[in-house]
Amino acid sequence: MIIRPCYGGLRVGVGDLGTMGTREGADRSAILEPLLAWGVISASPFTFMRRPQPSSDWPESWQRSFYYDEQEVFGGASDHGYALAYQTRANTLLGLVKEAARPGSSVLDIAAAQGNFSLRLAEAGYEVTWNDLRGELADYVRLKHEIGTLHFLEGNVFELAETETYDIVLLAEVIEHVAHPDELLRKVRRLMRPGGALVLSTPNGRYFRNRLPRFSDVADPSIYEAHQFAPDADGHIYLLYPDEIRSLGAEADLAVEHFVTFCAPLTAGALGLRRVLPWLPATWVLGAEALSQRTPRWLRHRVHMGSAALLRPR
Repeated sequence: MIIRPCYGGLRVGVGDLGTMGTREGADRSAILEPLLAWGVISASPFTFMRRPQPSSDWPESWQRSFYYDEQEVFGGASDHGYALAYQTRANTLLGLVKEAARPGSSVLDIAAAQGNFSLRLAEAGYEVTWNDLRGELADYVRLKHEIGTLHFLEGNVFELAETETYDIVLLAEVIEHVAHPDELLRKVRRLMRPGGALVLSTPNGRYFRNRLPRFSDVADPSIYEAHQFAPDADGHIYLLYPDEIRSLGAEADLAVEHFVTFCAPLTAGALGLRRVLPWLPATWVLGAEALSQRTPRWLRHRVHMGSAALLRPR
């Protein structure tokens, strides 16, 4: 088994098991799960996802997903700022999920796209349900699935049946893509079990270079309905401010238990720093990121590009 660095964590390439003569005809779970249970390796900085072999026959959504997977988990990053920002967000979100509930708890990962959080949480022992509007991505996620319990539920989150509820609902970079974030949080509240939790991340509206509107400043959010659900940064409608996350949560009967900002400009290669990132060790950059967490809160809220929160029923 070969262990490779992956922008702030380490990645175990399960495909490398073939060098030990164990990949073919072996139950991979029998090899990997004891390592997790004995504490030899940690599920947080490692991933056991299989790297799909790209094909020209893939649909466009698969090809786009594979491009982002190369940046995020498979170590083929051409955009070091994107990769480091993703790793920082991933570590933050996975930490909040572990704070919210123990492994074995059920997780609904809404608008999960290529499923990297779904897969990592399944590897860590959570019972995960992947969800996305683009149902064709489910088979792409299955190509990468190695260990852990993973279910699939395609469809629009607003139309999901509320007969099935979950210990944790995960909204990773989703709420900024919907025209009615207040309605989304109310829907999520109904999908949570009693005593459950919502973990979300979203770009930080207080970041000093943000030019998008506050949700609370828009008189008629329905004007954005035709543009909602679009992927990537081009699909951002609002960037929520810290106080809006608290107020919108309260309207949905949710209280913020833990709020954090993250991703300083150096981490993401912003402000013209993208050119220097390839020359800096990732440990230096992530060390600077850790130091930025010790600055005063008002400063963090202005210079950090991302935010995340853990919310529970009031």
